[in-house]
Amino acid sequence: MNLWSYLQQHSGDLAGWTWTTVWLAALPLLVGLAIALPLGWLASRLRWTYPPLVTATGILYTIPSLVLFIVLPGLLGTRILDTVNVAVALTAYTVALLVRIVADGLSSVSTTTLSAASAMGYTARQRLFGVQLPIAVPVIGAGLRVAAVSNVSLVSVASIIGVPQLGRMFIDGSNLSTLGPIVDGLIAFVVLALVFDGLILLGIRTLSPWAKQALA
Repeated sequence: MNLWSYLQQHSGDLAGWTWTTVWLAALPLLVGLAIALPLGWLASRLRWTYPPLVTATGILYTIPSLVLFIVLPGLLGTRILDTVNVAVALTAYTVALLVRIVADGLSSVSTTTLSAASAMGYTARQRLFGVQLPIAVPVIGAGLRVAAVSNVSLVSVASIIGVPQLGRMFIDGSNLSTLGPIVDGLIAFVVLALVFDGLILLGIRTLSPWAKQALA
């Protein structure tokens, strides 16, 4: 089976598979960032919390994704094929990746810069949102790019338990003993990862125009 014949035979499924793959990779990224930001801020503000938070999230990331996909239905009360299980697992992985990066990014802002902000009358909240976070955007964004590519890759693992998404092409290729669907799947996931990476990079440049000017 060649590359095009498989796509033609499953043209009706591709749109649904693509949409499922996109939201399973994107939603955990956004939710994971929203959770990691306060945890990373806590780890940077109270240094004694840094080791336990980073260690705990690091251990979480070592759990194989397939194990989480199988265990989560029992914990959440969902069915094995529910996409919620995949979304929750990938959110956990995103948090695990980003907590250390957020903490390190916020901590990288020099005390001189923070002291200057305080001297200008900035409150602690204003320093965080007006100084620390904007300066830390490139660092956090770099971690977000890694998490995005990782999420896109991990979504494909869910096809093993029967969740319908683009990873289904790998299963079909294996069952049919043909490389066509597998190559189609590889191309789809690479393109999707590049799209995610490009969008995040665009967001970083938009939120930190000063970085480009400083580089110039």
